[in-house]
Amino acid sequence: MSAVAAGGYPFGLEVDGPQPQNRLSVLLRIIYVIPQAIVLYLISLVASIVGLIAWFVILFTGKYPGGMANFSLGAARWSARVSGYMFLLTDKYPPFSLDAMADYPVRFDGTVAIDGRNRLTCFFRYFMIIPHIIVLWLVLIAAEVVLLISWFVALFTGSVPPGLHTFLAGTLRWMSRVNAYTMLLTDEYPPFSLS
Repeated sequence: MSAVAAGGYPFGLEVDGPQPQNRLSVLLRIIYVIPQAIVLYLISLVASIVGLIAWFVILFTGKYPGGMANFSLGAARWSARVSGYMFLLTDKYPPFSLDAMADYPVRFDGTVAIDGRNRLTCFFRYFMIIPHIIVLWLVLIAAEVVLLISWFVALFTGSVPPGLHTFLAGTLRWMSRVNAYTMLLTDEYPPFSLS
């Protein structure tokens, strides 16, 4: 099922339901993620440069160059997988890859708008995301509390309760859609929604 068909927005995040997790992995998650964080930081730097170049290209041509769009989409996928691992949505270590991974429990994908881009919304993109940043900041405060509770519960029981898992997945879904919009992958304004 495509992300568009699933929710109407051009990008979506699918997360498998809660699964048993290795308690040692839960305990050491912050250490296990260090190699991913280092590589993702470098990928994010390159994606920022690509995004800046794409911003100018879209303003002048109305098109997002395909190779740049594919790289940015890959960076967004990678970021979603690593964030899903850190949010305890899966115990499966994320792959070091920009590609879509249909078998990974956290899947972010969608259709990048290449042609016919709205130059005006592209120009004002960073102003337009301010409302999302404000609301997401509040949601992320709640998510940090939920994540801390989830961490303790998973440490003792070996799994994250379904309600907490759903809230963390929704938070990551919202963040991923805003990230796609910020990275100029779509001109459609993201919904203020966890679903």
